[in-house]
Amino acid sequence: MTEDTRMQRGQIWLETLLQLMGVSPSVEAHLEVYQVEGAEEPDSYWLTIDATQLTPEQIEILIGSEGSVLDAIQYLANATLNLNQSPADQASYTVELDGYRVRRQAEVQAIAQAAAEQVRASGQEVEIKSLSSAERRQVHTFLKTFPDLETFSKGKEPHRHLVVRQLQ
Repeated sequence: MTEDTRMQRGQIWLETLLQLMGVSPSVEAHLEVYQVEGAEEPDSYWLTIDATQLTPEQIEILIGSEGSVLDAIQYLANATLNLNQSPADQASYTVELDGYRVRRQAEVQAIAQAAAEQVRASGQEVEIKSLSSAERRQVHTFLKTFPDLETFSKGKEPHRHLVVRQLQ
């Protein structure tokens, strides 16, 4: 399956889901290539919902409290679009609306940076709670660039959290 096919499948799937929800904004799709030094991360297809065609109330509902609805839509996209696909044909999809993901990524990166500084200053491990699985993955990837630190997840959903500690 080509990149264009994966991207188009994601775009059509999300537009169809939104129509079933009673809204019909267009969805723009593009490939986001991740380049993190020392880390091999899969590319992600960004599916951006056109907010100009939505009311502020619709945007608020689609994002949900702390991004919960957007996270659920993104989870469904990844689960549905990768179902019955060979590993080579699977893809990662990120659903964006009104800049929420970009803003949240910056917040998560700041949280990771602060945790790294706290671990280095105190020598004690730091737990980061209230992150989605995608956000935990983002922190793992970001902190791979810190050679003196390691990260791991602990606990079971919905109480799973990320731990940052110094390498022994």
